Amino acid sequence: MATTHQHRVLMLLQNSQYSQDGRVIREATALRDAGYAVTVICPRGDGERCRMVFDGVHAYQYPLVSVGTGFVGYVFEYGYAVSAMFVLSLWVFIVRGFDVIHAHNPPEFLVAVAAFYRLFGKRFVFDHHDLSPEMYRMRFGDRSRKPVHALLLLFERLTCRMADHVIATNESVKKLEAERTGISEEKITVVRNGPEPRHFADIAAHSSLSQINGTVIGYVGEMGPLDGIDTLLRSLRCLQDDLGRNDWRAVLVGDGESFGPLKQLACELGIDDTVCFVGRVPLGEVVPYIAGMDICAIPDPCNEYTRRCTLVKTMEYMAQGKPIVAFDLTETRFSAGASALYVGDNDEHAFAQALAELMDDPPRRESMGRAGRERAEAELAWCHSVPSLLSVYAEVCGRPAGPGRPNPPETCDDTHPEVVAGTTPVSCEREFGAGAPSQTAEALAP
Repeated sequence: MATTHQHRVLMLLQNSQYSQDGRVIREATALRDAGYAVTVICPRGDGERCRMVFDGVHAYQYPLVSVGTGFVGYVFEYGYAVSAMFVLSLWVFIVRGFDVIHAHNPPEFLVAVAAFYRLFGKRFVFDHHDLSPEMYRMRFGDRSRKPVHALLLLFERLTCRMADHVIATNESVKKLEAERTGISEEKITVVRNGPEPRHFADIAAHSSLSQINGTVIGYVGEMGPLDGIDTLLRSLRCLQDDLGRNDWRAVLVGDGESFGPLKQLACELGIDDTVCFVGRVPLGEVVPYIAGMDICAIPDPCNEYTRRCTLVKTMEYMAQGKPIVAFDLTETRFSAGASALYVGDNDEHAFAQALAELMDDPPRRESMGRAGRERAEAELAWCHSVPSLLSVYAEVCGRPAGPGRPNPPETCDDTHPEVVAGTTPVSCEREFGAGAPSQTAEALAP
């Protein structure tokens, strides 16, 4: 049972399982290390129990229900999730208690749960991960509905105005929040995403990549309709067919609702023999995969949503000293700096040319990678964001912020057993060797 002087935090997370959300894990762990008792309500992952303890963070997990990706499906999913979270929050309120509700969007509808507990004097912190109105418009395009967009704007405004404090992921989001919701910038604190110590480890390349001849072009992250993997595949087709390059292999690590269609697109483009869709992998294998990549891609297209996003994969690539090719997004340029080669106008052919340019210039790749790692270590590592997070809680809870754990990247400890993404990982030896007698990496030499 928590002692009377220990502040208790209840985190609400709907968009993913706790065990798969790196940002939420980092925040919960930082608060735990600073002396807070942290409880999380979230969807239950495959093979997980309804109640679990992750490194001292208590998780109450409800069954995940999805009825499709259309408008009606999202209405049902969010309605069910908010209801389930409210019921579980009542149980936590009785059994463990909490002083602060920390809601992670999307969706902003979680404000309904927070509003109820405001009646009991509970404090409310809103962690603004994504700009839901922009994400909705980009997700549905011409099928987006103005009333839904207006409703998302309304809930965003209500949530920000009701919160005791708002956490933004970067300065672009902070500025927009202040302009669009009318709250003071003093009420908003930027807590950036950032790489953890394990991302900086000097580690051998994954065994499936270590013997591939030619340039390994890589991607690690989600594979949804907004992530630009279709654009990357078309750029790789340009690299192969238009620029006549066959001295490369692509390794794509991750999963999402577009995983199946993207594999089909690779077949249609005629690049399925040179592109390996690995699927989801254990978290401990992510860094070895990045370590085995020569050039890392950030194919998120430039639009009103992505240009304000801080993409954590950017810093993960930088932590491993990898050169990057990316479309010219405001926050990507801020993060990556000199470690990336930027492409404008969502130009797929120019993206392919940028890849070819770096393929032909290993010294430049090394220089870019070194600049990225130095910037990540000095400014962008997660340990530099912890004091900002603790300052929010110092204000909300009226307690000293404390030093947290701002250790240098090479000494911060790494105790998270979480898993990234869920299809069974595919061996790149098997994937690239499909249809050939040999399934070894040596057989992939161009």
